[in-house]
Amino acid sequence: MAKERKILGLISDTHGLLREGAVRALRGSDLILHAGDVGAPGILETLKALAPVVAVRGNVDTGVWGQTLPLTEVIQVGSVGIYVLHILEDLDINPAAGGFQIVVSGHSHKPGQSERDGVLYVNPGSAGPRRFNLPVTVGRLDLGARPWRVKFIDLLDQD
Repeated sequence: MAKERKILGLISDTHGLLREGAVRALRGSDLILHAGDVGAPGILETLKALAPVVAVRGNVDTGVWGQTLPLTEVIQVGSVGIYVLHILEDLDINPAAGGFQIVVSGHSHKPGQSERDGVLYVNPGSAGPRRFNLPVTVGRLDLGARPWRVKFIDLLDQD
């Protein structure tokens, strides 16, 4: 019987920079979700060496390789439905009505989590070049532990 995936590695807004601290923080993930603004195809290849990767296109992913990424992605991890997109404001569905329990987005560079109508909304923050005074983070989410809480990992403390 295949191992059920439980630990999600969450990353966004790498903008062409994959820090060693991000690789360390995501190691051990059963699945990695990249919520866009990847910046370079090699980043996804490096992440795929750690775990299967689901990635969406962000507004900076304009090259030919970036156009191969979908704008949104729907995945099922066990009984958990997850909707992934880059810009939360572009969400054009009602996740709760659509049967999703988690929405993962990026773009704002601000890590955070909130819950509305029984849906967990997560932004892992930016893992790439630091912008303004915002933190540089990735997230980990254990689907086996309830209530769900994302552990945000500050990459500037790691490098």
